[in-house]
Formats: sequence, C-alpha cells, structure tokens
Amino acid sequence: MRSLLCAAGAAGILLFAAAGPVAADDGGDGFTITDPRIKESSGLAASRKHPGVYWTHNDSDDGPYVYAVDGRTGRTVATVTLRGIGDPRDVEAISVGPDGNVYVGDIGDNLGGTWNHVWIYRFPEPAQLRDQTVTAAQLTVKYDEGPRDAEAMMVHPKTGRVYIASKKKSGGAALYEGPERLSSRGTNTFRRIAAIDQWVTDGAFSPDGTRLVLRGYFGAEMYRWQGGRPKDIGSVGVPLQMQGESVSFTPDGRTLMFGSEGKSSRVQPVGLSGDQLPESAAKNSDGKAGDKGGTEDRNQDGSGKNRNVLLAAVTFGVGAVVVLGLRRVFRRK
Repeated sequence: MRSLLCAAGAAGILLFAAAGPVAADDGGDGFTITDPRIKESSGLAASRKHPGVYWTHNDSDDGPYVYAVDGRTGRTVATVTLRGIGDPRDVEAISVGPDGNVYVGDIGDNLGGTWNHVWIYRFPEPAQLRDQTVTAAQLTVKYDEGPRDAEAMMVHPKTGRVYIASKKKSGGAALYEGPERLSSRGTNTFRRIAAIDQWVTDGAFSPDGTRLVLRGYFGAEMYRWQGGRPKDIGSVGVPLQMQGESVSFTPDGRTLMFGSEGKSSRVQPVGLSGDQLPESAAKNSDGKAGDKGGTEDRNQDGSGKNRNVLLAAVTFGVGAVVVLGLRRVFRRK
C-alpha cells in the first residue's frame, strides 16, 4: 500500500509542476543550489556584508555547518564550521542581525514539542567568504507556554530583537518575542505576543523592519510591523515547490526569495507591490509609504493563495483516484 501511496504522491507532484507558479517572478530567475552537501536547505537569509550572497543550512544530521551561496550561480562560496557548541539537533532557521551577527535557530522539535529547551547559535558574519571555523555563542531558549515545535526565527533589522514563530496550527501557532538582548548565560524566555493562523515553516523581516512575512508549505502571509506587533495585510502567492521551507527578502526589500528542501533545490523570486512593499521600497518607487494599487494587489495575492489551496485539493484528489485505480487493478490479478 505504501508503494501505491508513493505513486499517488508522484502523480500529485507532476500535477503541481505542470501547474506552474502562481505569482510573477519580479526578482530575476532565482538560482539552484548546486552543492550536493545541501540536501535539506531549511533556512535562507540575505547576507549584509556580501551582496548577492545567501546563507543557508541543512535541516538536521549535518553537523555544525552553515553555507554561503552565490545568488547568481547557486555555488557555495564559503562553508562555515561552528565551534564552541554542542551537536546541533534540528536546525530550522537562519537570520542576520543589525549587530553584524548571523543567528542560527536550532529550534525544531521532531518529538512534537517536548524538548524542554532549544538553542540559538550566534556568530559574527565573516568579512571574507572562504571556508573557515568560527567560535559561536550557544544561547538557551525556552517558551513561556512550554515546549513548542518551531521552524521560523527572525531577527528584527533595527532593534536586533529575536522572534520565533511556532509551527503547528493544531497546537496553537503563535509568534514569540525574545528578551531585548539575548544572553549566553542562563535561559532566554520567549513570550507569546500574537496568534498565527498558519502552519509556519519560515519567516523574515524586510530590511527596513516594516514588514514581516511568514510562509508555510503552500502559502505565505504578509504583516505590517507596528509597535512591535504584526498586523496582517494579506496573503502572498508562493511558487509551487516540493517542500517549501525557507524565505528571505532581497536586500532592497522588493522581492521575496522562496526556497525548498531537496537536492539541487530551487530558490525562486516573487516580486512585491502595493501595501506589501516595505515602506522604504515603496518610497523609492513613488515617494509615498504605499500606493493606490494596494487593494488590488492584495486581492490578487489572495486569489493566488486560493489557487494554491485549489491545486493542493486537486492534487490530493488525483492521488486518491490513482490509489483506488491501482487497488482495483491488483484485485483483478
């Protein structure tokens, strides 16, 4: 029966691939991660020091490694080995802070939210892109509501405050705020500040800190960041991917880069417009903090999300038909 389900899954994937992207790619062609070591790219963050370079890492069972990938060629231009930390358990997210540090979130919980603590690793972003070993701080994290499974960690680009979004909607997904400054001594308690109606696999702040995006497997939601809290301003159409795991803003804030797990995985751009543009990007466009196309763009984004949901439903429907058909064939033999 498992083989039948695999066949159904394959049929679903083919249908998704044939359907094509649901949003226009306004940020170029994206890139393919070519490094065979990167099989489970689970986080993505644009470098602050090296334009056009993105930091990523594997999900788990890889070791204390972070990779710098050239956004033009997809080649790994540096492998950074972290020392001074224990064995990474379930690394899920990465972000670059305004303090010049790279933050790596070992925040996943494959035991369904039962580990009593998780970790964040912090190290200075290297000035030179070459293979090297750096000393990282290991920061212990707990939640005020008890253990949570999470895959999204974001550092605000202005305040330097760290936020984590829990994953499972059935368990009450939420956004958690860390202390004003994280400490390598003792425990850093993250406190719930907002409910999130989404199965979150990654997130990112815009470079100017005025927007927050949280993505799931089939969709993404954009938030205006006001007074340290998120305000939902509409869905963002995402590319159809094998397993959508990561997202990052480009340095100019005008484009989202969506990544997926798997060998030779694609990182695909989706351009932003209307109210979903960060304020600095919108001002550069027309001298205002927004534009008249915001409502129309949000409606288009919403329809894109609906198309994703419809495609997902059709995919599973086709898969079910394949399974039933194959079962009938085997019964006749």
